[in-house]
Amino acid sequence: MKLLNKKTSALLGMRFLGFCTILVVAFILLVLADIAYKGAGVLSWDFIFSIPRKGMTEGGIYPAIAGTTMVTIITAIFSIPVGIATAIYLNEYAKDNFLTNILRASIRNLASIPSIIYGLFGVALFVEALHLGSSVVSSGLTLGLMTLPYIVTSAEEALRSVPHSYREGALALGATKWEAIQTAVLPSAIPGITTGSILGLSRAAGETAPILFTGVTFYLRFPPDTLDSEFMALPYHLYILSTQHHAIEQVRPLAYGTALVLILLIVVLNIIAFIIRHKYTPKTSR
Repeated sequence: MKLLNKKTSALLGMRFLGFCTILVVAFILLVLADIAYKGAGVLSWDFIFSIPRKGMTEGGIYPAIAGTTMVTIITAIFSIPVGIATAIYLNEYAKDNFLTNILRASIRNLASIPSIIYGLFGVALFVEALHLGSSVVSSGLTLGLMTLPYIVTSAEEALRSVPHSYREGALALGATKWEAIQTAVLPSAIPGITTGSILGLSRAAGETAPILFTGVTFYLRFPPDTLDSEFMALPYHLYILSTQHHAIEQVRPLAYGTALVLILLIVVLNIIAFIIRHKYTPKTSR
């Protein structure tokens, strides 16, 4: 009787979880369908590659796309190498002691800090202390700091999932510790590292608060030509069109089109992560 009750409880629990999953996915698909339906009408090559005109009531979003791309590239250049190097040190070289545990806990706590705090810290450090000013570089470095905990955590988990026999086999063949990591461990951890890194960059590309004080601007006729200049970005442009524009009803289709482009950009990043993960995952593990 007790076994039957346990099976019934487990079945009911699984069905409840399945219902919750279907409900969440249904709401996500509903939102995406609404954005796609209302934004597809303005989506065109002219909308993507032209500049805003007539107070952003006409034209396209090319400066915002270019600004988002530049900031995301700077974020990747700063956060990915530092994050992977930190993960390698923590997992392969650091001793498992109190200090290391505190460091790991601190990194995980940094991932939960609101993005607006990173924006204020970016103003204090990059804009004011380092005199980089409101610029693409300041925003990219701020987003890099925000993304760094995600990359460190995901990369360390990917390294931890590699069996110790890979390291032992390489060391038994006469390889040094770094050679074992470079030739045996890192190739096996590439899928997890890549997935975590690109997901972190996807989140950074959609953030508004960290770039609000560090470089993004309301309107530019052309994309930034230097890294020390201000820029437009898709998330901030969408925020302006949706809440701050003087003709919100008139620009609402442009706001939906901007949202659709931003979603497509994030989807493309996730597809790239999936392709890389599939390519480097051994066939026996698929």
